[in-house]
Amino acid sequence: MNEIEQIAKAARYGDSRATEALVRASYADVWRFCSLLVDRDTADDLTQETFARALRALRRYRGDASVRTWILSIARNVCADELRHRTRRRRRDHDLTAAAGVSPATAPDPETAATMSLLGELEPDRRAAFVLTQLFRLSYQETATICGCPPGTIRSRVARARAELIELLDRANGVSASETGD
Repeated sequence: MNEIEQIAKAARYGDSRATEALVRASYADVWRFCSLLVDRDTADDLTQETFARALRALRRYRGDASVRTWILSIARNVCADELRHRTRRRRRDHDLTAAAGVSPATAPDPETAATMSLLGELEPDRRAAFVLTQLFRLSYQETATICGCPPGTIRSRVARARAELIELLDRANGVSASETGD
């Protein structure tokens, strides 16, 4: 049992110092994951919500997956909830502005990093698979556990995400498919 597993076990049985240590040990990964799946502006709130859910569920943690995998799967669910909420809000706002005869604001999202912009164009399931395997260096099996699907599905999502990112980069750089040999 590694150190974070021991910390989680102690936190599970009510050790407040262990609970603080568990949050400290995993906070950076959770924040980074939330910022990559949703955005940097709401990463703090999403990270807090992740830990609120994790700490409420800590007594039920069975150890079937590593603590890191367990917490990141909670973070993924928190991010999915946020993205669903945003989609509903956008639809509602669009419907309201259309009904009022007002054109919706088209101001660009404040994110400026090219990588974040490209990742943001990926479909959420592909983005999660890509971020977890390529940026967090989790195994396909760990990623499959977090995403709730088979490892083969993760492999497929990562391959499609890579291909889509290459296409997006080529398009951003003005390179056509005939120039790349596709």
